[in-house]
Amino acid sequence: MEILHPYLSIITFILIFSISSATDPLSQALLTLKSEFILPPNTLTGWVIPQENQNPSPKIHACSWTGIKCNQNSTKITSLDLSLKNISGILSGHQFNNFLDLIYLNISHNLFSGELPIGIFNLTSLKTLDISRNNFSSVFPIGISNLKNLETLDAFSNSFSGPLPPDVCEIVSLKVVNFAGSYFGGSIPSAYGSCERLEFLHLAGNLLSGNLPIEFGKLKSVTHMEIGYNSYQGGIPWQFGNMSELKYLDIAGANLSGSIPKQFGDLANLVTLFLFRNSLSGLIPDELSNISSLSSLDLSDNMLSGPIPDSFSNLKSLRLLSLMYNNMNGPVPEGMAKLPNLESFLIWDNMFSGTLPQELGKHSKLKWVDVSTNDFVGVIPPYICSQGELSRLMLFSNHFSGGLSSISNCSSLVRIRLEDNLFSGYITLNFKVLSDVSYVDLSDNRFTGGIPFDVFHASKLEHFSVSNNPNLGGILPEKTWVLAVLRNFSASSCNISGRIPESISSCENLETLNLAENNLSGEIPVKLGSLMKLKFLNLSYNDLSGMIPIQNTFKSMDSSSFVGNPNLCGAPLARPCHHGNGISEGMELGSRRNHKVAWVVVLCAVVVVLSGFLFGIVYYRRQNVNRYWKMVSFGGLPDVTASDVLKSFRFVEPVETSYLSNPVCKAVLLTGMTIVVRKIEWGTKGSNVLLDFINRIGSLRHKNLVRLLGFCYNKNLGYLLFEYLPNGNLDEKIGVKRDWASKYKLVINIAKGLSYLHHDCHPAIPHGNLKASNIAVDENMEPRLAEFAFKTISAMETGEYKGLTEHDLKDDIFHFGEVVLEILTNGKRKNGGISVHKTPKDALLKEVYDDNEVTGSSSSSKSVQEEIKLVLEVVLACTTSKQSDRPSMEDVLKILSRLDPEKKM
Repeated sequence: MEILHPYLSIITFILIFSISSATDPLSQALLTLKSEFILPPNTLTGWVIPQENQNPSPKIHACSWTGIKCNQNSTKITSLDLSLKNISGILSGHQFNNFLDLIYLNISHNLFSGELPIGIFNLTSLKTLDISRNNFSSVFPIGISNLKNLETLDAFSNSFSGPLPPDVCEIVSLKVVNFAGSYFGGSIPSAYGSCERLEFLHLAGNLLSGNLPIEFGKLKSVTHMEIGYNSYQGGIPWQFGNMSELKYLDIAGANLSGSIPKQFGDLANLVTLFLFRNSLSGLIPDELSNISSLSSLDLSDNMLSGPIPDSFSNLKSLRLLSLMYNNMNGPVPEGMAKLPNLESFLIWDNMFSGTLPQELGKHSKLKWVDVSTNDFVGVIPPYICSQGELSRLMLFSNHFSGGLSSISNCSSLVRIRLEDNLFSGYITLNFKVLSDVSYVDLSDNRFTGGIPFDVFHASKLEHFSVSNNPNLGGILPEKTWVLAVLRNFSASSCNISGRIPESISSCENLETLNLAENNLSGEIPVKLGSLMKLKFLNLSYNDLSGMIPIQNTFKSMDSSSFVGNPNLCGAPLARPCHHGNGISEGMELGSRRNHKVAWVVVLCAVVVVLSGFLFGIVYYRRQNVNRYWKMVSFGGLPDVTASDVLKSFRFVEPVETSYLSNPVCKAVLLTGMTIVVRKIEWGTKGSNVLLDFINRIGSLRHKNLVRLLGFCYNKNLGYLLFEYLPNGNLDEKIGVKRDWASKYKLVINIAKGLSYLHHDCHPAIPHGNLKASNIAVDENMEPRLAEFAFKTISAMETGEYKGLTEHDLKDDIFHFGEVVLEILTNGKRKNGGISVHKTPKDALLKEVYDDNEVTGSSSSSKSVQEEIKLVLEVVLACTTSKQSDRPSMEDVLKILSRLDPEKKM
């Protein structure tokens, strides 16, 4: 019996455990489910069945566990919520047969992967199934229609592929369907138009194609529909105008063509309509003005033409109107100024003309007005800031004239861009009042009266430019340089006289100082060399005299910063300084020079030690403050917070985009918009420089650049949010045969993008890595430069950025020549910038003619041959070995713009 004693203990334990399992199979099934999980520490530790079970009862032990809810007498499990637990693993689904009373199942915001188990479809009592924000993959299994009581199906942000499940709408009770943010392909099933009770449909951010189903017109209960960020064919069916309860419709970034259906005017409850970033054409239908509830209308980045309908004056609820990046024209209707709720009026980059409505801003709390890059004339509307909320005023690149009296005391302004107009008179901005302004650009106008002496009151000012106001005159105000965060000060070609103030050394964050082509006199202040962040300096073509100071700040500048000053001497100019005894500065007695050097070394050492000490204090303090994330939107993003953005890519895995060489991830925002995210990190050193540069990148606007939509960051870490272009890059498509007109269009548009970076940005922004794989293409083969400025950003991340050099720009031009050569030869001559010069020109021409099939003797062939020859000459000039002989992109663009192959084909 003693030998059997241990075995009796084991048998006793098994009997007790078996009784427990038999009396509480649901708790045991949950433990079996838990065994498939990969759990973080201290997660679901309370999921335990007590070993003592002397008095079996019908109650379920699991009813007291985390995430479990039961009915009142604890005999049925009705809810299982494991969301936000950071659980991973692959689910078998075998246990779900035990939970037939389950009404609510939520496993969202975890890391589950593999196929979705079909066992879930046995939970026939379910009303809510939430599997969002995981990494389930493969085809969504058939069988969802078994869940006859289901009301909410949320599968947002997974990695499903294949077609959308066709049987979804067999569930009569279904109200919410969310399949956004995966890789579903094919067409939207027409059966989705038969969901009788559907209120919310979200299919955005997939790989869907085909035509939009006309059956959607049968959805009489749907209030919210997001189906954008896919790649459909054709246009918007007019039947969409039958969705009478619709309040929110987003079909942005969806490759749509054709016109906007006038039947949209029947959507009487519509509040938000987003159709931006498509290829929609034609006029905006007047019928949209029938939608009295419309609050947000974004039709930007299309090919719309014609005027803003006069009837838009009836849209009394309108807060946002965005029509930027279209081909629209005509005047802005006077009635737009009387819309009582208008906050954002964004119509830049069109062909609008005439004057702005003079009552604009009088009847509504305008916050953001951008009418830049049009053909407007006249004065700034006098009431534009009368409500005191205007923060951004962008009027650049028009023909505005007059003065600035209407915005002189606009205390809410943060950004003012009025460059490239015809404004005149004194700069009457009252900087004592403009306490929040950070960016002021008044360049390329006709201002007079000098730089305002009170500019020093604008304590948040980072960028100030008055360049190319030839009659501005005056002097450089002494107190300007107390501005602690000023990074860019440009006042070239302004007829400014006097001396450069010694106080300029107080402007410790200054990075760009451009005072070229003025009448400045006297010596360059030695203290200017103490500005350690100064990366770009231009004092050329003034009347400065004396020796160029020898500090490292000046040594990093080339001679172009100082040329045109006949009385200036010393390095980097090839003009040595001479004293009265005829001995040059470099030939002075050694003892005197050595004493000076010694003192400089000692002082520098003291400065370095003190700077290090202060840096340590500042760094320590910053470690303990400002831990919060910030969000900067540059336009094109929906209204999201930093928290929304972080949630959107919290669980995604890094992937490679087809046009960015750096590791990035594709993320889907809560709105369904797909973006590309790139992570950057930086130390305390250089962080301000980097953040300012990213703000510059975000402000760039050109059709041939991939757009930076936003920036989410904290003290040392940030995420750059770029637009997502799913159509690949030029390198992938360069071998496809194209006619000469198509190739020319590629070449000229790449040149436009690069020329914009080099000549329309001040200071210039080098691309840094121009090649075919870094040129994205849209569905119309329109090229967009990607990954521009990342070389600069990388240098700033590590604190190694040394500033812009001519070499950077010339290097871009060399690589532009290589890309054009690839296009001419259908990809045969890749990286051929050096080898092309080793091929005889006649042989090279014959090769390119053959590649482009223009070897005939007809007049049209000869015309194309002449054009190809000219483009090839551009290639050879751009790739010449001597950098100084390479043309500027401005010159290249002028040469290429003289051609127009489409007229000759």
